[in-house]
Amino acid sequence: MTDRDAAGDAGGLVAVMTGFARTLRAAGVAADHDRTQNLLAALAHLDVTDRAAVYWAGRLTLCASPDDLPRYDRCFAAYFAGRRATLARTAVTSVTRHLAAREDPGGEEEGDGEATAAPATASRAEILRHRDVARLTEAERAEVHRLLALLRDRRARRRSRRFERAHRGALDRRRTIREALRKGEVAGLRHRAHATRPRAVVLFVDVSGSMAPYAETLLRFAHALVRSEPRATRVYSVGTRLTPLTAELRHRDPGTALNEASKAIPDWSGGTRLGEELREYLSRFSARGAIVVIASDGWERGDPGLLATQMARLSRQAYRIIWVNPHKGYEDYQPLTGGMRAALPYIDDLVAGHSLAAYEQLSERLAHA
Repeated sequence: MTDRDAAGDAGGLVAVMTGFARTLRAAGVAADHDRTQNLLAALAHLDVTDRAAVYWAGRLTLCASPDDLPRYDRCFAAYFAGRRATLARTAVTSVTRHLAAREDPGGEEEGDGEATAAPATASRAEILRHRDVARLTEAERAEVHRLLALLRDRRARRRSRRFERAHRGALDRRRTIREALRKGEVAGLRHRAHATRPRAVVLFVDVSGSMAPYAETLLRFAHALVRSEPRATRVYSVGTRLTPLTAELRHRDPGTALNEASKAIPDWSGGTRLGEELREYLSRFSARGAIVVIASDGWERGDPGLLATQMARLSRQAYRIIWVNPHKGYEDYQPLTGGMRAALPYIDDLVAGHSLAAYEQLSERLAHA
């Protein structure tokens, strides 16, 4: 290989890894210039054709906290799997618009212009992650919805009653004896252990008038949960009626799923009678062992005493109750509405639900519940 070929290979590696760092910054990972340089220095001592080596070099140099790890994994899988994530396409498009609108009297090269524009794009994406979805433009909201579709629900797992083969654990007498009879001697002991499965999530989405600015985004989040764990997720809309939406949200395409869910919901932008709807749910179904997520602002039009009674019943069944309130994202928020005061004693976690960052944190909470 000539010196020119080596320089070309090095330049290609720098371009690829710089693009990956931009993708991470757009996803909210603190992959700044210094961290990117550390990555390139590490790769100089590694085999860059080894996917695992590149993965760990990037993870150790580009991530600043445990919160960065799930976003890093998603971006790495998409970026190096031969396809660019929606996140990466968004970042590149933003840079192009920035350069087209900018006058360049100095006649700088395109590469310099891109290096200048990328931090602004990453900063804009980071700001977008934390902005209230009720205050976004249509284009910004569409971008947030695309990013929500990239969420992968890493659900907490629980022990199943069923057993599976294992290298260690309890003695599997039946399989040990069966093999001994087949072979004529005990060749070895066989073991078994309890299998695990994803913990079920029951999600109630408030579609009343006061929650209208957040309802679509919450349903997009619900679609991501259903797509990740279709057999362990149940979704209902609550307003004046309890409406199951799980079947509608199983469509692969988010737009189609939301259209089907919208057709199924008869009480958009009405009132909220959460106490009556929880009573209906508990009389027909069970939340035993499940993580129950209630997304509502707590403006209860029904009897708060009934809501408190049903929340008490629900808390005796559920593994954990998480209440998602869009207004919780503001520092001066106080749970003063009648519904919130009635439900508060039975809630394990009261979390924000107003931004993309809040939904990412909720997804992490479901993974470690």
